[in-house]
Amino acid sequence: MLSLTIMAITFGVVFLAELPDKTALAGLMLGTRYRASYVFAGVAAAFVVHVALAVAAGSVLTLLPQRLVQAFVGVLFLAGAAMLLLKKDDDEDEEIKAPADQSFWKVSGAGFMLILVAEFGDLTQIMTANLAARYDDPLSVGLGAVLALWAVAGLGILGGRTLMKYVPLRLITKVAAALMLALAGFSLYEAVSG
Repeated sequence: MLSLTIMAITFGVVFLAELPDKTALAGLMLGTRYRASYVFAGVAAAFVVHVALAVAAGSVLTLLPQRLVQAFVGVLFLAGAAMLLLKKDDDEDEEIKAPADQSFWKVSGAGFMLILVAEFGDLTQIMTANLAARYDDPLSVGLGAVLALWAVAGLGILGGRTLMKYVPLRLITKVAAALMLALAGFSLYEAVSG
């Protein structure tokens, strides 16, 4: 059964963790050069693949003893929070290669490949696997993660620069790290007390 609570938690964590990442910048760069709907189609498809892999990995973790899983998930959330807080902003110098051809397949293919390669093993993919292991609800976690990633990609494609003018990137990063710290604390508490 679909849990709106788990979807909302997943959406919030993944959205905040992905917002300061390179995806919004990549979407912005491709979106300024090519038709936004073509870019979004490729990016959205790549995120579905990423989330499916992450949820599958998280679901495998649920086969382990619950206390061990909670401890492991807690440590990974702590690592995710540390990665966000210690991350250097050097991704802005990356050159994004875009296709010369403006056809749907070329543009969406470029968006798909860019996200598939750039986001593999990314923090949000690891967080999605953690959430899938934590809640043992692959459908709710998967939908929440996909919707969050699509929202960030859409924001990046349609106006990432405008958003960043009103919401400082440092604030978004700190809120995402605080959420991950809270989830880490809760998971570690359950591992110790369970």
